[in-house]
Amino acid sequence: MNPTILALALSLVAATAQAAPPESAPRPSPRLALADPDAAGAFLDRVRAMRPRPRAAAQGDAPSLDPAKDTAFRAWTRGFRDRALAHGISRTVIDRAFDGVTYDPEVIRRDSNQSEFTKTIWEYLDSAASDTRIANGRAALARHAATFDAIEARYGVEKEIVAAVWGLESAYGTFKGKSDIVRSLATLAFDGRRGAFFEEQLIAALRILQAGDTDARHMTGSWAGAMGHTQFIPSSYLDYAVDFDGDGRRHIWGDDPTDALASTAAYLSRFGWQKGQPWGVEVRVPSNFDYAQAQRTVTRLPSEWARFGVTGIDGAVPDHGPASVLLPAGADGAAFLVFNNFAVIERYNTADAYVIGVGHLADRLKGVRPIRGAWPRGDRALTRAEREELQSRLTATGFDTQKIDGRIGPLTIEAIRGFQRRQGLVPDGYASLRLLEAMRTDARGG
Repeated sequence: MNPTILALALSLVAATAQAAPPESAPRPSPRLALADPDAAGAFLDRVRAMRPRPRAAAQGDAPSLDPAKDTAFRAWTRGFRDRALAHGISRTVIDRAFDGVTYDPEVIRRDSNQSEFTKTIWEYLDSAASDTRIANGRAALARHAATFDAIEARYGVEKEIVAAVWGLESAYGTFKGKSDIVRSLATLAFDGRRGAFFEEQLIAALRILQAGDTDARHMTGSWAGAMGHTQFIPSSYLDYAVDFDGDGRRHIWGDDPTDALASTAAYLSRFGWQKGQPWGVEVRVPSNFDYAQAQRTVTRLPSEWARFGVTGIDGAVPDHGPASVLLPAGADGAAFLVFNNFAVIERYNTADAYVIGVGHLADRLKGVRPIRGAWPRGDRALTRAEREELQSRLTATGFDTQKIDGRIGPLTIEAIRGFQRRQGLVPDGYASLRLLEAMRTDARGG
């Protein structure tokens, strides 16, 4: 939004947008397995709240009603205290942080079940760039115009991109999460699937407390440990958060989003954001397109892609840099040329749906039209069990996916293409229920 718009017009836009209800962050279907839950917490069904709450009310530090588990957790915390001391955390900080902290079975339940909370990309984008989220984003840009302009000038990241991350991560600060970060991380470190990772995050959280940027009762966020307006995990906070307002603290939890927004811009800048380069551009591909070319390892300038029949929806795509063809829903869905800035947003969250969601929401905040390509809306997202079945069947038929983990990564996509070629199907690598049913039919000899 143009920051020079008349004040009266700004107030009207803000009033209209704020009348719309806030939306919680939508969750994308997973594309690749993450080595750890990144700053955005890919694949996680986060708890959201209107504002950080005092520790006593943050999550209800009640016992888990499993005496054996509670006893084991207390024993683990005693051992952890020694490890935290060895990492330079003071005894006072540890004692204050763990005062009243108990095991939280709800966190483990969410961690165990989160892989099933998936949406198709079009369902995700319907929420990510909904009318409400666009209106609220434009209102936020107007309300914080001077801050956004200063951040863009400092870090060279367009304000609409920063606003879009904010909009997806916490609905512009209205759903930052109410979970007690120390309690959640301690529970996950003790009993979670990635114990070593979450213990590392717990140590990082204690370092934040020791630095005085916040205190334990205000250190709230998602059940998986992501914090503040733009959902930094503790280690990323330590490495990349900035004190933009100059008050001596990198404060991402409160009502003022300045430090959180600047930290997000600093993070994207650090990983190579190129101002003026789009994240991606919607394109058309020809009917005879070689779908083996639609992978991230194949890059060409847009002018070179045009010679292969890949053209922009609105005409020629400028040569912003090398780009890849991305078909997030296969041959029957929208197509994009994606640039280096797409990979930069991936540093926040590796799911294609999330990156497209950020980019498309940013475009809509600028006034760009919606995505015009059709989506296969008759499809539904595969469950984890179905994704694992698909991988098993691919491997059994000679197209090895290397592992059966329910993650549709590059090896699985290439295996799908191999099966599709053998069956005379369009080799777009898209994991769909139709593909799985075709494999079942093939296995029956039908």
